[in-house]
Amino acid sequence: MIQVNLITGFLGSGKTTTLLHLLANKPEGENWAILVNEFGEIGIDGALLAESGAVLKEIPGGCMCCVNGLPMQVGLNMLLRQNALDRLLIEPTGLGHPKQILDMLSAEAYQPWLSVQASLTLLDPRQLSDARVRENENFRDQLAAADIVIANKQDRWQAQDRQALAQWQTQELGDRPLIATEYGRIDPALLAQPRRNLRALPQSAAHQHAHPRRESGLAALRLDNNARWRRAFNQGQGYYACGWAFDSETVFDTVGVLEWARLAPVERVKGVMRIAEGAVSINRQGADFRIETRQAPPPDSRIEIIHHSDADWNQLQSELLKLRLTDKP
Repeated sequence: MIQVNLITGFLGSGKTTTLLHLLANKPEGENWAILVNEFGEIGIDGALLAESGAVLKEIPGGCMCCVNGLPMQVGLNMLLRQNALDRLLIEPTGLGHPKQILDMLSAEAYQPWLSVQASLTLLDPRQLSDARVRENENFRDQLAAADIVIANKQDRWQAQDRQALAQWQTQELGDRPLIATEYGRIDPALLAQPRRNLRALPQSAAHQHAHPRRESGLAALRLDNNARWRRAFNQGQGYYACGWAFDSETVFDTVGVLEWARLAPVERVKGVMRIAEGAVSINRQGADFRIETRQAPPPDSRIEIIHHSDADWNQLQSELLKLRLTDKP
């Protein structure tokens, strides 16, 4: 049977970094797969995980948590049919509700094939002091569904964050394990822990996912014909996402694109961009800004923004487009 783990966590909690760490330390000879879902339509995590050594299947646009579960079923069935797997890691969007996914994985149809093991939820304790995050239904229910809670980014904690975590642990955690770490560095043996949190999970509220808003005169919808880039938009669960994908010939000014990502008046920026030196991955949550250079350039450039309100996407887009270099070096 294929061992399955759900890796959840709110926006910016460090899910992708944790997955990369787990994959770098997976047992030799085992075949792992990742079923990844993002709130935005562009698909940044797929680009970040593409060379991880695991089989990868992406479900775009927050659809994994839809109540009818059809995109989730299609992606899961494709993985099961096409690959001989030892372990499957499922990463829902940070705005996804876990109940539908866990219910589907436990359905009778999958019982001969899947063994659902511990669900791990990443928590950045600094978010416990943010009322808008703390009161978000998905944030609360992701933590309620966890078998193991990973308190991540401890290198960034202040005294008030440790106090907030201790208070939450006393009030909410119960007898479930809590592991403090940074950069998602956890023991892969945690994946072999059994499900222990078998209490009934709360139902999610009415699903408010909106499929991509298609705009005319702004960007090509596909990178075909002579189109060099496209833009996609999504909204739901009280958040907005706007992302851009550029073809393999488009190279960006390094300093300019990093400053654009650092200063954009939004909550979340994530991307993998081709630059003159090769490539750079960008990960920003609030004031936290992390970059990593890569020698091997990705097949294209992708960057996505998530914010709690409708931003001036046209202005952000105009500034980004000005950072393209005219010729590929």
